[in-house]
Amino acid sequence: MPITEQQLLQILPRSAAVAEAFLPALNAAMMRWDIDSPARMAAFLAQVGHESGQLLERVENLNYSAEALLRTWPSRFDAQTARAYERQPQRIANRVYGGRMGNGPEDSGDGWRYRGRGLIQLTGHDNYQAAAQALDLPLLERPELLETPEAAAQSAAWWWAAHGLNALADAGRIADIGSIINTGQPGKVPHGAAERLALYQKGLKVLG
Repeated sequence: MPITEQQLLQILPRSAAVAEAFLPALNAAMMRWDIDSPARMAAFLAQVGHESGQLLERVENLNYSAEALLRTWPSRFDAQTARAYERQPQRIANRVYGGRMGNGPEDSGDGWRYRGRGLIQLTGHDNYQAAAQALDLPLLERPELLETPEAAAQSAAWWWAAHGLNALADAGRIADIGSIINTGQPGKVPHGAAERLALYQKGLKVLG
């Protein structure tokens, strides 16, 4: 059952500026990847709503202060390197994502090229490649496609289905869904847990 623009705005009110563009993309993605019940749709919209600032932020913001770098990536920065990298998003991305997730080393530029994008912040060469194969899109050559409504929605719904999150939504395991998306491990408290839960509860109420 497709959602209406009115329902989308009731769940994600800050998305008003992009709701018209995203509505068909979200409905197509949810239909394709079996996000097809009120419980599944409410869980999906809650998680992508949180991850994307309610559909408005579709590329990762890496404009960190030195203090934030030390707090977020203590294994990648010390006080000296944090000061050298602060407020330089491209350099930060290449340092923190270089040599990981299929990316080349820091000087390859892959960390910036394959930084978090889309509604679920797909990150890293290997994730981009897997999504490209699943969606038949040239995401390695054109990573910016993940910022478009269609690819942003499809990549998020594909990732959701590939990680078994429909089953967790059916079981009402909302905290575990957030943990898997945010930390990669069920049971860990995800960033923004309260907002994720509030959006889910609102989605259930709106979608019945």
